[in-house]
Amino acid sequence: MEGYAATFGAEARLGDFVETIEPGAFRASLDGDILALVDHDPGLVLGRTRSGTLRLAEDSRGLAFSLDLPDTQAGRDIIALAARGDIGGMSFGFLIPAGGEVWQGNRRSLRAIDLREVSVVQAFPAYPDTQIALRARGEADARAARRRAVELRERTPWA
Repeated sequence: MEGYAATFGAEARLGDFVETIEPGAFRASLDGDILALVDHDPGLVLGRTRSGTLRLAEDSRGLAFSLDLPDTQAGRDIIALAARGDIGGMSFGFLIPAGGEVWQGNRRSLRAIDLREVSVVQAFPAYPDTQIALRARGEADARAARRRAVELRERTPWA
């Protein structure tokens, strides 16, 4: 599975405030051991950077990820849901280091993020422009995987 766990400049409406992420916000934390989870649940680990099953990079668009899904019940469930187009998107868990945020009224801009995990979100991700696509396991499956690839954009059903 691959895509974007966060995109720069996209607005997330979080209760009574709006949040955006600035380019470069993830850069300092990408050397740590970061987990890939289902719905932020530490009991549902899909991969991690330390083992090489999760790869993260920050580019001009946002936080790109590539994840080798495990042959576990959680991994198989995510593959099945993504193939059907039922996954809501991606999210991430983080802390904010000193000086990492700037507030202007009810708007928060994240300049630095201490990233802890990225999550496949089954229902409603906070950020609207995350993307997920299934990758082929072998060269023979490449055309089929492209047909199954799903770009997800959150559509806030309650807005």
